[in-house]
Amino acid sequence: MSPDLAQAAREAGSVRQLRPDDHEAVIRAVGRAFYDDPVFSFLLPDDVRRARQLERGFDYFARRIWLPHEESYTTDSAVGGAFWLPPGEWHLSLLKQLTMMPGLIARIGPRDMPRLLRTLSLIEAKHPREAHFYLPVIGVAPEWQGKGLGTALLRVVLDRCDRDGLPAYLEASSERNRACYERNGFEVREELRVPGGGPPIWPMWRAPRS
Repeated sequence: MSPDLAQAAREAGSVRQLRPDDHEAVIRAVGRAFYDDPVFSFLLPDDVRRARQLERGFDYFARRIWLPHEESYTTDSAVGGAFWLPPGEWHLSLLKQLTMMPGLIARIGPRDMPRLLRTLSLIEAKHPREAHFYLPVIGVAPEWQGKGLGTALLRVVLDRCDRDGLPAYLEASSERNRACYERNGFEVREELRVPGGGPPIWPMWRAPRS
């Protein structure tokens, strides 16, 4: 059942740092959020396998990269999550990439890895070098979407960016989430295409507001 606006408002007002006991529920919610995403549907084309691939992949990146920086956020009911990286922490060293590769293949499967790796390489090549907060993933469970939770999850770091004079950066993978980011001050830098004839990805930059 879809929550009503009062429930959504309470949930949006409960944004806080993600705790260890939130992890499994948040990963499930974020995986569900991206099941029908155009980019992930292209990269992981098997409708039966995609849900499990997304959940296992997000879990792996969260544990190995995102959570140690303590800039990941959710709500009291863990119906979504935003995984941020602080300035200077977005780039993975070659050694880190190599050590993560076997685990990533085990979670995604060898059949889909070439498409995923080509896309990740494109995204990294376009990543700005200026100091900024980076948002690799944000997602809200489908039944909670369109009720302000995405914006609430964004604001906790964007407000800090404004206070500290720091820009923020992300990649939009659908028209819907692109529109949400634009409402929150992000601007499209260019349009990329997922290698192999895939859908667009929009790198987006947000300058701090005074």
